[in-house]
Amino acid sequence: MGDKVKAFLKFLVFFASGGIILYLLYRSQANAFAEQCLIDGIPSDDCNYFQKIMTDFRSVKIAWLLLVILMYMASNISRAARWMMMFKPLGHTVKFKNALGTLMIGYFANLGLPRLGEVLRPVALSRYEKISVEKVVGTIVAERALDVIMLLLFIGLALLLEYDRLWSYILENQAILDKVMPILTSPLFYILILIFAVSGILLIRSAWFKKSKLGVKVFGLVHGLMEGIKSIFNLERPSLFILHTVFIWVMYFLMTRLCFYAFEPTAGLSLVAGLMVFVFGTLGIVFPSPGGMGSYHALIMAGLAIYGVEQADSFSYANIIFFTIQLFCNVFFGLLAYILLPLLNKNYEGELSTQNTN
Repeated sequence: MGDKVKAFLKFLVFFASGGIILYLLYRSQANAFAEQCLIDGIPSDDCNYFQKIMTDFRSVKIAWLLLVILMYMASNISRAARWMMMFKPLGHTVKFKNALGTLMIGYFANLGLPRLGEVLRPVALSRYEKISVEKVVGTIVAERALDVIMLLLFIGLALLLEYDRLWSYILENQAILDKVMPILTSPLFYILILIFAVSGILLIRSAWFKKSKLGVKVFGLVHGLMEGIKSIFNLERPSLFILHTVFIWVMYFLMTRLCFYAFEPTAGLSLVAGLMVFVFGTLGIVFPSPGGMGSYHALIMAGLAIYGVEQADSFSYANIIFFTIQLFCNVFFGLLAYILLPLLNKNYEGELSTQNTN
């Protein structure tokens, strides 16, 4: 089976998984909406869930969405600038246009296949900047490690501020406890975790794995990660790097928070509510579906449910922010970067480093 066929099949699997989740969410909300209409005595002809979603979209305050888009691009500009800083200790000077352009291409590619952007982004930058792909991948892996740390900090802050509310919500929804507690209290759950952990360690340490194609890739990524971490510890301006990191995630949070104001049912929610919903939504993006499609919607709805937002309205909110950022921004700016980068680099052969790029 050819690589193109495999890539296409992967795309179908992940796209289908996201689409199925989104469809199931839509169907469940449509059924709940129809039942509510019956309770309220609204004729079925006047109770169309899809029409409600369209009405919600038309009611959105565009000015707030424009501000959300502005913050999204500000976060990307900051991320590109931070990424450029990571190459300095490795002996490379990366142009801003290439850092930002390949970043946007990566986000665009993720809409087609989860994490595809993490492959195309280093390849594209390597092409324009004449830096080995391994080194570029190392900086991206180091970036992702920083993102995990920041996400954990935001999760910790959200739990610190809203633990009582979250726990009360869980206690009020016995179905959640009925599903989760049997798993967490089962010895088999922890035995399986231990088996997987030990098996993974033994596999990685085996001579066969080290010589295998997968093993070579894994150890290559580890080496690249070490290079990326090395670049962080040898930064010329570490305080600026930290400032960029904090700024990026504050922008992400404010995008969720300010989008509340764009939609009437969420306009009255608090700043702390925005933090909790942001954490839920970010966890949804981590799920391997195109751009978090479906999983993002499900977790945004779960977060908003804690604050009493009706499910039909929370589904509309999830669609509003998802289509604004993941589809409009990433498609528009991703395609723009894809078109402009070759033109901007037409006469640029890439600056060779004073050090070996291999």
